[in-house]
Amino acid sequence: MQRSIGILGGMGPEATADLFAKIIRATPARRDQDHIRVVIDSDPRIPDRAAHIWGRGPDPRPHMLRAARHLVDAGADLIVIPCNTAHAFYDDIAAAVPVPVLHIMREVAAWLAVEHPDLRRVGLLATVTTIRLGLYHEALAEMGVEVLVPHEVAQQGVTRAIYGPDGVKAGNHRAARERVLAAARDLARRGAQAVILGCTELPLVMGPEDLDVPVIDANDVLARAAVREALRDDRRAQV
Repeated sequence: MQRSIGILGGMGPEATADLFAKIIRATPARRDQDHIRVVIDSDPRIPDRAAHIWGRGPDPRPHMLRAARHLVDAGADLIVIPCNTAHAFYDDIAAAVPVPVLHIMREVAAWLAVEHPDLRRVGLLATVTTIRLGLYHEALAEMGVEVLVPHEVAQQGVTRAIYGPDGVKAGNHRAARERVLAAARDLARRGAQAVILGCTELPLVMGPEDLDVPVIDANDVLARAAVREALRDDRRAQV
């Protein structure tokens, strides 16, 4: 029997929609009924995660925990969170619900171990908060992979591409794309053998065709992991 996927979204709404679309595309389906049931709680009222972490805003955890419980009540058998920075609160969310919560950084690390086992140095494009908390560094260290991050000026460009008035969250993709591409190309020049899009807004403006090294879309990896887990029981039943 298929398990239902719950998306704890709204951080931001377009990244939530992107994850849903990628779950659909990753599902081996020939008709509507072959697809996986997906429950989405996209609540953009969740306070800014980074602002709270740095002591400048309200705690987002009550909102996220409430959303996670809503997803379970609605029938979700596993939960995914299409926001990298929100994984700073992963332990609290996972402890609040009786279903598995997939961890985007661990899923990316596991995917790289299988698909790109020879990688030893990867570039990371993410929010300043995700970088400073070392969420990807920790997950990839177990694989012996070094993480390169943008220099200060390039990181300022990435931050503006995500949060700025002409950034992705404001619905402006063109200017954001140029800033993200500049930072990605610099990471590749500095020796990154692949670049991780470690903010779920970034795949909206950049893709694998934009660099000569692999571009790892963390949202896509998370979608594939969610489909894998949702169909796991189905595959066992067919054996």
